[in-house]
Amino acid sequence: MAGRVTSRDVARAAGVSQATVSLVLGDKWPGRVSERTAETVRAAARDLGYRPNLAARSLRLGRTRTVLLVVPALTTEFFARVYTGAERVAADHGFGVVLYPSPEGVGPARDPFDSARASLDGVIASSMAADALTLVRGGGLPLVMLDSDPDDAAAAATVNLDIADGARQTAGHLLALGHRRVAHLAAAVDSWTFHVRARALAEAVAGVPGAALCTEPARLSVEEGRRAAERVLARPGRRPTALVCDDDILAAGACKAARRLGLRVPDDVSVTGFDDLALATAVEPELTTVRLPAEAVGAAGMRALMTLLEGETPQDTVLPVELVPRGSTAPPPRN
Repeated sequence: MAGRVTSRDVARAAGVSQATVSLVLGDKWPGRVSERTAETVRAAARDLGYRPNLAARSLRLGRTRTVLLVVPALTTEFFARVYTGAERVAADHGFGVVLYPSPEGVGPARDPFDSARASLDGVIASSMAADALTLVRGGGLPLVMLDSDPDDAAAAATVNLDIADGARQTAGHLLALGHRRVAHLAAAVDSWTFHVRARALAEAVAGVPGAALCTEPARLSVEEGRRAAERVLARPGRRPTALVCDDDILAAGACKAARRLGLRVPDDVSVTGFDDLALATAVEPELTTVRLPAEAVGAAGMRALMTLLEGETPQDTVLPVELVPRGSTAPPPRN
């Protein structure tokens, strides 16, 4: 067939009206068209290689079919996975995704919204500061927040990981192994997610008689994790037997610190992480860490935004996490 395939061509091939083609390909057919007819239309569209005219549809609906995804930084694979999940769902709905990493990594991004607001249908933002959220809210764009305080009124919906449960699983694993002196290498980031895990970890350790927790802040890098761990492990007195790190990058730094101090992981000190990045199985011993389903976070965020754009109210979502025990944790030394 020469030229661009149109909905009229699909209707002719399927033996239905153009209105029926519009209903089916716009996913508005349930209750109005039979399943058999809908499948006939979809098959005809596939066979003919039909692609909807998104530009015309955008003019008709007053939409650009473009979503902005704002992430703290692209320094780890976690946010690349978030993007992958979000983009997959967006593509299923005929939307494109523009990725905007906050230049400072965390905290308020420079305002991308003034210039882009007129050409966006909505925003998904991860771990943004209040200043940036105010900019979005002021523009009237639908907003879904990832990994953020569910009580924040700025967002129409939130998608979170059960971070507190991840911290509890980590603490439970170490305490069951017999650890009673635990150090928390806490990300030096003023963010809801890090506040939640710190609180949950402290509560879990406090619930076991004889267990004690100390906290050492560290910026999110291998080198800063190494320095923080060296400070903790070299202090006078009885050193911690377990280091709980706020992400796998800090945990990699902690393992380096132990080696530099002549300590063995996990014989002398156990180390845990958070995220389950590829790094977790690249280090030796492999890292005990909390697996976070990053792609599922992005996908759930995009589904919530699509629900908003359809004029409906999405539910807040909390996704489960899982501790993955590996070789970096063991019972504490006897001394």
